[in-house]
Amino acid sequence: MRIAIWWIRRDIRLSDNQALNAALNYGEKIIPLFIFDENILGSSRYAPKRGDFLKQSLAGLNQALLERQSSLYIAHGRPGNLLRFLYDQLSQQYELKIFAETDYSPYARRRDGAIQNDLPAEFVGSPAFYPPGTILKKDLSPFLIFTPFSRAWKAQPFSSVSLIPKPAIVPTLSTGILEKWIDQNDPAIEKIIPIEEDTVQLKLDQFTSGDEAPIYFYEVGRNSLEPCQTSRLSPYLHFGLLSIRHVVNAAQEAIHSIRDNEKQNSARIWLDELIWRDFYIHILYHFPQTAFQNFQNKHIHWINDEISFTAWKEGLTGVPIVDAGMRQLLHEGWLPNRERMIVASYLTKDLLIDWRWGETWFMKNLIDGDPAANIGGWQWSAGTGTDAVPYFRIMNPVHQSQKFDPLGVYIRKYVPELRGVPNEYIHDPGLMPIEIQKKVKCVIGKDYPARLIDHQFARERALAFFRKPQKE
Repeated sequence: MRIAIWWIRRDIRLSDNQALNAALNYGEKIIPLFIFDENILGSSRYAPKRGDFLKQSLAGLNQALLERQSSLYIAHGRPGNLLRFLYDQLSQQYELKIFAETDYSPYARRRDGAIQNDLPAEFVGSPAFYPPGTILKKDLSPFLIFTPFSRAWKAQPFSSVSLIPKPAIVPTLSTGILEKWIDQNDPAIEKIIPIEEDTVQLKLDQFTSGDEAPIYFYEVGRNSLEPCQTSRLSPYLHFGLLSIRHVVNAAQEAIHSIRDNEKQNSARIWLDELIWRDFYIHILYHFPQTAFQNFQNKHIHWINDEISFTAWKEGLTGVPIVDAGMRQLLHEGWLPNRERMIVASYLTKDLLIDWRWGETWFMKNLIDGDPAANIGGWQWSAGTGTDAVPYFRIMNPVHQSQKFDPLGVYIRKYVPELRGVPNEYIHDPGLMPIEIQKKVKCVIGKDYPARLIDHQFARERALAFFRKPQKE
């Protein structure tokens, strides 16, 4: 009998799952297996909130498997060792092969390469719509700039991808070798509130379907901080509760099913965000050193003040829009993209703190923390990434606040000590006369911190700082 191990990683779904489909085509029975990788769990970049989201996603998957005469198996440890153990135990009785979705982070490539050299393993599918190596220049070198990459991406002949339907039955091998999903360090799966795949697909449909769908107002809505009008699908894409093929299909259908030029353009802008996601996956694949090095060959002497960094992490910089974002990150594990840019610009340009410090903090807290997108976004903000001349991109946080949270609704939501501050001072409460500070019970330096640094001074310092960086 042929047995397939469906090794689940970032593809926690049954629909349009190429790895699962390959496993079902190969094996008479399969073993749906998720491994809590101790290398990831023990990493300084591990986020407990992301771990909780993962468990909820796995609970939903297990529920769907139970409906198909199957169930999820769980293991803890190093994937290579566990898969070798499982292979040694089962290959004496069965013909065995491992199937998993391809992953492209530097760690995943090392891990999967070692496993493929040791065991019969096939990696299929991709978290990118066009996998690395498929979008290249004429000389077969990778694109380094987003705009030409985007043009090449869009020039590919696109026809709606035929999505793989959910299997009606997942014929699963019963074995005592692995315990069924019960994490010894957490409540049994029945006590975890599951995130169901159908619910996530409904979120995508609600965002993209109908003439008044939010995707058609995304051009304006994406920058609004309160209410946030983005799709908020990034955590589901990261863990693969949605396939990227499904999401791109939905975006393309939204573009082509509407005649209104403004709405069509808005939908195209949302598609561009998905292309940015592909772009950063490609960049990290072709240049894995950018996980810890500047893409541009610059050696920058960052100031890296620990006290300022702690204030930034805790949302105590004295800049309301920055503090609101950092507190939302701590409480919810998520931030709108506009806010990510604001807080990243403030850390790297105003405070001159190494982007790697901020990137690591994001990874420790974001539910949707993805190495490629996170590294790419932080290098973009720091001016060390793929842009040609980005050093002068320095966001004024007060101007950003006035533009994208004009009434201070977002600020007051996450910085409660500012709730009584009048609208005219909400973006820069240090301008309040002392009588008003006392009246609204928000004395600067006592109830709310004074600014760490004056932005105009910080801007001039940053321009001088970045203009002539030393070569490594």
